[in-house]
Amino acid sequence: MSKFEYVKLADAIALDISNGTLRPGDRLPPQRNFAYDRGIAVSTASRVYTELLRRGLVVGEVGRGTFISGAIRREVEALSEPRDARIDFEVNYPLLPQQWAMIAKSLAGLERVDALESALRVSTSTGTKSARNAAAAYLARKDFAPQAEQIVFTANGKQSLAAALAALVPTGGRCGVEALTYPYVKSIAARLGVTLVPIPIDEFGARPDAIQKAHREAHLSALYLQPIIQNPLGVTMNATRRADIMRVAEKLDLTIIEDAVYGFLADDTPLAALGPDRCIVIDSLSKKVAPGLALGILVAPPRLRESVMSAVRTGGWIASGHALASGQRLMADGTVAELTRLKRIDAARRQQTAARLLAGYQLAADPRSYHLWLTLPAHWRSQTFVAAAARRGIALTPSSTFAIAHGHAPNAVRLALAPPSFEQLDSGLRTLVSLLGTKEEDFDSTE
Repeated sequence: MSKFEYVKLADAIALDISNGTLRPGDRLPPQRNFAYDRGIAVSTASRVYTELLRRGLVVGEVGRGTFISGAIRREVEALSEPRDARIDFEVNYPLLPQQWAMIAKSLAGLERVDALESALRVSTSTGTKSARNAAAAYLARKDFAPQAEQIVFTANGKQSLAAALAALVPTGGRCGVEALTYPYVKSIAARLGVTLVPIPIDEFGARPDAIQKAHREAHLSALYLQPIIQNPLGVTMNATRRADIMRVAEKLDLTIIEDAVYGFLADDTPLAALGPDRCIVIDSLSKKVAPGLALGILVAPPRLRESVMSAVRTGGWIASGHALASGQRLMADGTVAELTRLKRIDAARRQQTAARLLAGYQLAADPRSYHLWLTLPAHWRSQTFVAAAARRGIALTPSSTFAIAHGHAPNAVRLALAPPSFEQLDSGLRTLVSLLGTKEEDFDSTE
């Protein structure tokens, strides 16, 4: 069958979706049955299904089949912007009632003429010496002590990730990532012309043997990993796994982009402590402080610093002088450290509440984290459950948002525990428990 003919079959199904013959949630037949019904080869049926997945018209769930999504996929699926949902379990920025007074106190005086004259000048990818010193001191821990000369700044964590990818992976190159991962890496990679290769994960994180297999088959240029409180699964690598990962990276001559954005909630050893020349650490202040004060930070090995700086300049990702001045103050005077301490307490309380109210359901979460992974009962599908929750004023994120390979999303959702108040947290989780106990067929998506 020619390409034109198999695309025509995909177009016919797309037309059935648009005119309502096929509705969101309808299950397509197994590929073998589809092929038999239409008198085509199974390989051709596979190409049709792959084309539908590429267009975002269907979603595949492991062990359950292929279902109509009804939505035309944007270029790359990622988390949405904050919505007007009554209870937001989707966009994960922890904010504490008392933090605004703390931030105001730290930034007092920044409005003075002399302070503004300095803060509002043209900035560079390396900021000021004082800002580099403050960042290096804040990021240091007993087993990891970055030097001020390694620090590079961007406007936010996403730009830090983009700069690291641009510095390490050429256009058309491949980067290994956890099979379920931070969604924005997909859109960033697409815009940089980088192909993401999914790495299977287990209860200890990315599997070293899977990294070696992926490198043999795809020749990776780098790895992007979240070793501490992985998003969305909450997995934290133990000491053995960290050591094994670093041995594989050394053997294969791979540099690791280590995402430490959620690392502030734990004291675990970063990969960079084991292989400082093998890791570019990326971090930001958006979750530690507030999303409106987003300062991205990279810790680059000396051999890669110039490449990272060049990527930041070329991408137009240089942090503003005002963000640098604000971040410097907040890190240097201990405000970020105190917010970190308070947010650790807050995250643990929220996890305890969620564990109590969702007892009996299959959860994956680090008790120190601000998110959890809820595997749905067999009678629910991820996409439909998210739609049903939305009808009740609750925003959730389906598993497909985090999946690197289209059609390989488990039947699960991620809950961001940071946004709701404790009253909303309790109410929202109770509503979800009630919903989990109903049947998918009881939910009318057209009501």
